[in-house]
Amino acid sequence: MLAPWQHGQISIRLVRQRDARVLQEELLANRAWLQPWEATTPGTRPSFDMRSGVRRLLQQYRDGVGIPLVMEYEGEVAGQLNVWGIARGSLSTATIGYWVSERFAGRGITPTCVALATDVCFSDFGLHRMEICIRPENVASLRVVDKLGYRYEGLRKAFIHIDGDWRDHHCFALTAEEVPDGVLRRWLEGRVPPGIGLKP
Repeated sequence: MLAPWQHGQISIRLVRQRDARVLQEELLANRAWLQPWEATTPGTRPSFDMRSGVRRLLQQYRDGVGIPLVMEYEGEVAGQLNVWGIARGSLSTATIGYWVSERFAGRGITPTCVALATDVCFSDFGLHRMEICIRPENVASLRVVDKLGYRYEGLRKAFIHIDGDWRDHHCFALTAEEVPDGVLRRWLEGRVPPGIGLKP
């Protein structure tokens, strides 16, 4: 079981089945805030049944293809961060996706948790490359990758079905060699190369 990782009052830990209720409440309470950025499945209605959702995520963790985490602030669930699409072998890569409740926005929770999760994937799970894909309209998430020094790699057309349609995404990535001391430490020490996350 993945141990909690923490910086100050902000932490990430593996999701538990008993988190389903609070996650469902946060998702429902934050519809207007989250809906424009939520992945959808063509031809189906969104489901907010987090009991089955958490079960599915934990099965993916047991299968080694995902790491489902909750983001916490002062011990309270603030959002969710999923490492998904883990590929081993010659790729050794994965993708990070996340959401945070509106009432916790602006407290540095998301960049801290993304940095912690990236470091965990490099150090504890032995991955080589981490990727984050963001809609061009998602200014808040674009700020996260810029702060942390995720490197811009290009545009993926109609990449993910979001809020009812296929949406373009900007792709950002980091490899373990780029952050030998860790993403969190590099950010906190002000050593992120300026403009590395900006689109050319």
